[in-house]
Amino acid sequence: MTDLDSFAARLKTLTGGRASTPRVKDGVMTLALEVGGLTAEQRDAIAAAIREGALTVPGVSDVRIAMTAERKELRIIAVASGKGGVGKSTLSANLAVALKRLGHRVGLVDADIYGPSQARLMASEDQKPQARDKHLIPVQSPVGVPMLSMAHLVEPGRALAWRGPMVSNALGQLIDAEWGDVETLIVDMPPGTGDIQLSMIQKHKPAGVVIVSTPQDLALIDATRAVNLFEQAHVPLIGLVENMAGYACPHCGEVSDPFGAGGAEAAAKEMGMAFLGRIPLAIDIRRRSDAGDPPAAGDDVHGQAFRAIAEKIAEYVAR
Repeated sequence: MTDLDSFAARLKTLTGGRASTPRVKDGVMTLALEVGGLTAEQRDAIAAAIREGALTVPGVSDVRIAMTAERKELRIIAVASGKGGVGKSTLSANLAVALKRLGHRVGLVDADIYGPSQARLMASEDQKPQARDKHLIPVQSPVGVPMLSMAHLVEPGRALAWRGPMVSNALGQLIDAEWGDVETLIVDMPPGTGDIQLSMIQKHKPAGVVIVSTPQDLALIDATRAVNLFEQAHVPLIGLVENMAGYACPHCGEVSDPFGAGGAEAAAKEMGMAFLGRIPLAIDIRRRSDAGDPPAAGDDVHGQAFRAIAEKIAEYVAR
C-alpha cells in the first residue's frame, strides 16, 4: 500500500466517508468534501484535519479541498401581523429560543428590513456575519440560536431607503444563508401585507404562518387582513397568538385588560384558525427583552407562556 493509499484509508475515518478519493499532481493534493448538514465550525475543523494529514504524505506540498453540499430545504415558519406594535418580534425571538429548548434545530431571521429589532432582543448587536461562497454565515446568539438580521449588516441607527427589489434581494440573502444543521427557520416578518410578505410567499414558500395580535378590535381588523393574504396564497395558517393579554399589577396583583380580553381567541374561532395561546402584558417581559434576555430561556411563568405556544408549533411541525 502506497503512502497515498494509506492516507485515503484514513480519510474515511477522519471524515466519516464524506471525502472523495484524493489525487496528487505536481505536489498538489485535490479532493472533494461533502459538507451538507455540517456547521461552519465542523466544516473548518474537518478541512484543517485533512490538510494536516495530507501534508504528511511524501511529495504533497499543497492541499485543495472542494466543499460540496446539496442545499437542503429549510422549514420556514413565518411570524406575521397586520400592524406594528403588537409584539411580533418579541414572540418570534422567544419562540425560537423555546423551540431550541424543546430540542429543535432552529434558526431566526429578522425579515423586518426597515426596522430590525432581533439583534437587540437576542443580544447580538455587536456581531457581524462572515460569508462563504457568496452565502452569509449566521451569527450565534448567546442563547445558542443562529440568526441573521439587517442590524448585523448596517450601522446602528442607519435608515434604509430601499425600494421593493432591493428589499427582496436582502431577504433572500438572509434566508439563503449557510444554516448548517438548522431544520426550522423562524422568520420575523415586518407588519402589513407588502413587498416582503409577497417575496416570502412567492420565493421561499413558508411551511406555515403564526399570526400575532393584541385583543383590541383595531389590531384584530388588521390581523384579519394578514390572514386573508396568506389564505389567498395558500400558506397554511398555524394559528393565532393573543399578545399583551392582561396586566397583573405588581403591587396588588389585580389583573386588568387595557387592550380588552379574549378578542383574539374569538377572532380565531370565527376565522376557523387554531388559537395558540396568550402572552401577558408584563413589565418583566419588556425589561428582559430590552436587555437581550429572552424570557423563554427561563422557566418562570412568562417563559412557560412562550413554551406552551412553542409546543403547539412543534406539534404542527411534527405532522
